[in-house]
Amino acid sequence: MTTSPTGFLLIDKEGAWTSHDVVAKVRRHVGGKVGHAGTLDPMATGLLVVGLGRATRLLRFVQDAPKEYLAVAQFGVATDSLDADGAVMSREPLPVEREAVEGALERFRGDILQVPPMVSARRVEGKRLYELAREGKVVERDARSVTIHELELTDFAPSDYPSVSLRVVCSTGTYIRTLADDIARAMGGRAHLTELRRTRNGLLSVAEASSVSEVVEAADGGRIHEVVVSPSDALSWLPQLSIDEPTEFRVRNGRPLDGEMVDTEVDARLRVCSSDGTLLAVYRRDPDALRPEVVIA
Repeated sequence: MTTSPTGFLLIDKEGAWTSHDVVAKVRRHVGGKVGHAGTLDPMATGLLVVGLGRATRLLRFVQDAPKEYLAVAQFGVATDSLDADGAVMSREPLPVEREAVEGALERFRGDILQVPPMVSARRVEGKRLYELAREGKVVERDARSVTIHELELTDFAPSDYPSVSLRVVCSTGTYIRTLADDIARAMGGRAHLTELRRTRNGLLSVAEASSVSEVVEAADGGRIHEVVVSPSDALSWLPQLSIDEPTEFRVRNGRPLDGEMVDTEVDARLRVCSSDGTLLAVYRRDPDALRPEVVIA
């Protein structure tokens, strides 16, 4: 077993695996502290960002970034989980036309409210919703605001139970299964997901991801560095501040920095890196100073 580096793995999760399964497998072969940014349901495939070592402290920044999904929904059929893994609850023909679906999508772009599904990992009174669902319980859930940045109909197969393919770019906390069902509800019926694939998390793409078996092979062969993304590259959408050695000492000790070190137009968070590009910390911009949120050096 190799010593765990500090960085991120981009993993193309297979169907039937849970996110916990992936983390456990990586931990066995890579070692050290391991975590992930954003759960993917067992049915779903695609990009799962896994943090290693001190980089696990940065996972919340990855998780907060917008995500892109490709989804396929079957209209007219509802399941208790809103996806293909659930039991069918109702089957009512919904023979809508492509143009009608296109029109319905418009009301789901931008800021919308969603009620989390009972099979989600949200906590209600200390328990995960999916734990309550397993006990046969249904509880009231508050609607939450999410943002649908992009929503595109990519394919449509007409029938009494049409197959609807969507590309979605959304904020963290969005439930694609709920979105699909809500679109169908707006058209007088129900729907469930038959396919779901996460293709992007922030600027991180599934096109650069490795399979679990490829990560295991690299780890067992002492080549884990070949598939690890550096913390700085993984957070590349944040502005970068490169500092000199005296300032590096202040950063390593979690000290504030002069706010005038960065342009006034820089957003609230930024990467603070050494002269060789190594990420030392993520700082936030306050009106009077730069203050550390996470120091990993």
